[in-house]
Amino acid sequence: MTSMNIKPPVKVVEWVGDGQRGFLRLLDQTRLPMEQTFVDCRNTKDVWDCIRRLVVRGAPAIGVAAAYGMVVAAQAIDDKDFGPALTDAGEYLKTSRPTAVNLEWAVDRMIRSAGGLIGKNTAEVAEGLLREAAAIHAEDEAMCLAIGGHAASLIEKSQGVLTHCNAGALATAGIGTATAGMYVAHARGKSFTVYCDETRPLLQGSRLTAWELAQAGIDAVLITDNMAAQVMREGKIDMVIVGADRIAANGDAANKIGTYGVAVLARHHNLPMYVAAPHSTFDLSIKTGADIPIELRGAEEITEGFGKRTAPRNIRTYSPAFDVTPASLLAGIITDRGVISPVNEENVRRVLG
Repeated sequence: MTSMNIKPPVKVVEWVGDGQRGFLRLLDQTRLPMEQTFVDCRNTKDVWDCIRRLVVRGAPAIGVAAAYGMVVAAQAIDDKDFGPALTDAGEYLKTSRPTAVNLEWAVDRMIRSAGGLIGKNTAEVAEGLLREAAAIHAEDEAMCLAIGGHAASLIEKSQGVLTHCNAGALATAGIGTATAGMYVAHARGKSFTVYCDETRPLLQGSRLTAWELAQAGIDAVLITDNMAAQVMREGKIDMVIVGADRIAANGDAANKIGTYGVAVLARHHNLPMYVAAPHSTFDLSIKTGADIPIELRGAEEITEGFGKRTAPRNIRTYSPAFDVTPASLLAGIITDRGVISPVNEENVRRVLG
């Protein structure tokens, strides 16, 4: 079996209908793993809210959702004000999650596409934008498969793989980024175990990664975040592979909070750590990770996650959603265009072309 035969266990992002009257349908990842339900987005606020509330999450999936969100926005715009209004809608969508570069990238691409539709009637504009969003969707699926092809050979040499957060099929339109090589290696008959960090405070590792790998029949073991060091010391881990929401020109990579700590642990235990991400996740306008904006989340995610209070009332909190792993701690970055190793700006630009 080749990577081209592999499908994700569930559709995360889907467009229903035509460009004029259709709508965006998203798997509600806040309800996983206990309930598999979908949210239909029929206006820009719906899309913004779903991105902000993590109904859809993961940089590639956010980008695809935002592209379709621009189609939804276009449906409500009068011909006379189309250009400025669509730009305003795009700027609004960008505010939902500032760290994920795919969001900005997809919105800007849709705005550029709209520029080529000036002078056409409303129906033609809507269908043209839908074609562009569908192209972004299809490209993400293809990028995931390409990443999987490059990553599988690394995973096939391992018996134990650690991952953090969810950079899987649930975070993309395809088979994921960090998990792409896992899906491909599994399809080729390779046996290995994936250790999933639960990923505090929103538990994307336990709610999402563990769920989707189990759905795919891949051997997965759930551990709490503070067990990673012990599991590494016991020799159960051969490599670490994670995703990224934004990567600077020098290879510094922003990913879910806790990733930097995993990288430090991997270096101490002499384990190779890889980031897997499509070329669209790179922001070459940012020289180093120090310039990547870090989203701060609300206190309730720490003090009363999932509706149960676990902290004193009125306690102050600090809740960065991401941290930045320096390029110096990475063995490589696996992209749809090849593996960047060693990780430095020269190799980043060479591989990305």
